[in-house]
Amino acid sequence: MAMKRALVKQVQGTTLIAKSDSSHWVMMDGSPTLGGSSAGSSPKELLLMALGGCTAMDVIPILKKKRAPVDSVEIHLVGTVREEHPQIYSEIQVEYVFYGDGIQPEDVERAIELSKTKYCAISAMLQPSVNITHSYRIEPSKRLLAQEAQILQD
Repeated sequence: MAMKRALVKQVQGTTLIAKSDSSHWVMMDGSPTLGGSSAGSSPKELLLMALGGCTAMDVIPILKKKRAPVDSVEIHLVGTVREEHPQIYSEIQVEYVFYGDGIQPEDVERAIELSKTKYCAISAMLQPSVNITHSYRIEPSKRLLAQEAQILQD
């Protein structure tokens, strides 16, 4: 069984630094009302980012393996936090935006499904207690959008 380790250190108030096995430092912070200085992401924000990063690291290689003509990917996440303590996410909406020309919806849907049901560990940990919904959009290549914007300016 693999073990992962992390260290969290107080800098001042609720301003914290953390690192794990990769030895990369991450800053976390709370609002000034909680003794922080808003100098970093909150742990709850990092959880949303972790979910987005986890699913991206699944979907991008799956689409690459399928030779899908994806130029770039964005993942937009919106978490609804309940009012009562602990103020956990009750729902998270994940929207994938794929940029490229000729991307097939069935390839995108399969990649998202595999991430959701098989590969994304963050999603698997959250799913028992959080309603996670997924949607996607396929947009033209950003290169074409930039060219169109330039044409409109000329």
